[in-house]
Amino acid sequence: MHDLARALADQLHPGAAPRDVTVSFGARRQAPVEYRSRGRGGPVTVYAQALHAALYGLPTHDESLPTALDALLQATHTATAPEQKTAVLQQVAEQLRNAAEIIQHYQYRAQWDRFPADVAEQLADAHDQAQQIAQALDRVAPAFSHQPTTDTRPRTQADHTRSTTTAAASPPSPATRQR
Repeated sequence: MHDLARALADQLHPGAAPRDVTVSFGARRQAPVEYRSRGRGGPVTVYAQALHAALYGLPTHDESLPTALDALLQATHTATAPEQKTAVLQQVAEQLRNAAEIIQHYQYRAQWDRFPADVAEQLADAHDQAQQIAQALDRVAPAFSHQPTTDTRPRTQADHTRSTTTAAASPPSPATRQR
C-alpha cells in the first residue's frame, strides 16, 4: 500500500511525501451525463489504501483495523542493532504524522458538523502535539544509530535521585498540559 501511495505521489513530483499529496477525480466532457456532475478527491494515502484493498481483496471498513503500532512495540523489544532502533523510531514518527492527519480530518469534520468549538480546538491541539512529537523523534532517532561515546560510567542511586529531582522541579512543557 505504501508503494502505491508513493507511486501516486510521484505523479505530482518525484520524491513527494504521500501525506502531502491529494488526488482529484472527475469525468471528461465526453463521459455520460450521469458521471459528469460527480467528482471526488482526497489524500493520496486514502486512495492508495482503497486501491490496494480492492486489488488484493484486503479487509474493508467493516473488519478490524491492523495494529501496526503493536508490531512496532514488539520490534522495540527485539531490536538489537542500532540501525533497527533508529528505524523503529522513524516508523513511529511516520505513524504519528499519519495520526496527525487522522486527527485533522476529524477536526475539520467537527467544524463542518458544527460540534461545540472546544471539540475542534482540542483536536487541533492534539494534531499539533502529534506533529511536534513526530518532529522530535525525527531529530533524536539518528542518535540511536550508534552507541553513545560519552559518560559510559554506570549511574549511581545519587545520579538517579538528582535527575528525578531536577525533572520534578521543572514546569511541564506546553505539549503536556492538561485540559
